[in-house]
Amino acid sequence: MTEREKQQQGLEYSTVDEELISMVKHSQMLCFKYNSLSPDNSVERERLIRELIPNIGEDFVVEQPFHCDYGINLYIGKNFYANYNLTILDCARVTIGDNCFIGPNVGIYTPNHPLDVERRNALLETALPVTIGDNVWIGGSAVINPGVTIGDNCVIGSGAVVTRDIPPNSVAVGNPARVIKTINQ
Repeated sequence: MTEREKQQQGLEYSTVDEELISMVKHSQMLCFKYNSLSPDNSVERERLIRELIPNIGEDFVVEQPFHCDYGINLYIGKNFYANYNLTILDCARVTIGDNCFIGPNVGIYTPNHPLDVERRNALLETALPVTIGDNVWIGGSAVINPGVTIGDNCVIGSGAVVTRDIPPNSVAVGNPARVIKTINQ
């Protein structure tokens, strides 16, 4: 089994695998090109984002700078807005639904490093998927951790650190994030 196959199955894999390194470098080059474009070059911005994230819906804005590990593991719905400095470490699948809005300086992370120092120093890791439902607003500087699901219609407050699933129609804030309110539709 290749390291990429292990990665995609949620198994422990080596981060120094040549195939994975090559994929990340390709994504880094696309991010560099995208982040270097003039903001008024909308045609080339859209082309590069669609090359970087082939599974992105219609009507999106991804402000610069933007960073991701692979891009091909991102599945983003329609009517998406990402403010400045969104970082998505998409070693596992990251699914973002329709009508989602992400504030500045947000981090969405799928990789997880071993607690065992020898395995960690051997540059092994696992990756767990992140799922964000439809109609979600994530406030600035929030962090979404590996394996988390955020339900439809949620609001994640600025600076929240989401370490566990958030049920639909919830407002979650704090570190670690906790539900403080249910949104009545």
